[in-house]
Amino acid sequence: MADRRRIAESYSDTNVLFHLLRHVGWGDLVNVGYYTVPTLHHAFGGLGWFQRELVRRSLDLLAGGPGDRVLDACCGRGLSTALLGQRGCDAVGVDVQPEQIAEARRRFGDRPGTRFEVADVTALPYEPGAFDRVHCLEAAFHFGPEGRRAFLAEAFRVLRPGGRLVLVDFTWRSDDPSTIESVDPNAIVRSAWCFDEVEPRSRYLTRAAEAGFTVTAHDWTGPVLELPMRLVRLVQALVGTQLGRQVLRLRWPGLRELTPTDWDAVEESLHAHLSWARALHYTALVLDKPGEPITGA
Repeated sequence: MADRRRIAESYSDTNVLFHLLRHVGWGDLVNVGYYTVPTLHHAFGGLGWFQRELVRRSLDLLAGGPGDRVLDACCGRGLSTALLGQRGCDAVGVDVQPEQIAEARRRFGDRPGTRFEVADVTALPYEPGAFDRVHCLEAAFHFGPEGRRAFLAEAFRVLRPGGRLVLVDFTWRSDDPSTIESVDPNAIVRSAWCFDEVEPRSRYLTRAAEAGFTVTAHDWTGPVLELPMRLVRLVQALVGTQLGRQVLRLRWPGLRELTPTDWDAVEESLHAHLSWARALHYTALVLDKPGEPITGA
């Protein structure tokens, strides 16, 4: 897994892109979000609505219900774990960063059916068959190829027979992940998100099957990448002009903190992310452990 300090620093205001994103709606969640044309009006309120929608759809695939023991892997600030608790699950949110777990406990530690622990999801401290469900949303791209293989094996181990892992992640369109060198030549995106390569979808499917899972894949590229990238192009156009920057400052006054150098760095980062997104799929994997059938989607 990528160094935990690097991950923590990459998601802080030391990265000017995340500084901007914090002002336009990132808070309890740090994910791209799920966008549809009928819901685009929510964009005027920021990104939070779309981020919560992505979590909702991911949890719907998980199909966890009252009494299910659920591991929320890489829970971050804990909202997804709290939502599992609201669905009646006995949910444990884990994250490798103690600071994230402390924040999750502060925000949601008193919620019924919700608790938080520091743990490395590639080497879980739980007994075999301890959980009915495992959930991992937009985090495994940090792990590296061997870390992803280890997480799949660990999730299979801690699931009961008939249990389910829902793993939602960026996936590389090419079977050769090293082509990211040409897509992100200055490592702007890799530095921002703290990763080295993205798992090819084909290899994800193969490794999940090798771990023992029955695999179902859902392609969410359109609503998670293609549609929001149209919004990113609009933002990039605004960021590239003084008038556009002023419009953004009027809508989100906190952006007045950004210096001209910061705005130029945001423009460069948005350009790099648009190139990166064109090389990606976004995939929701529903991975079932053979055994007693489970109910739900």
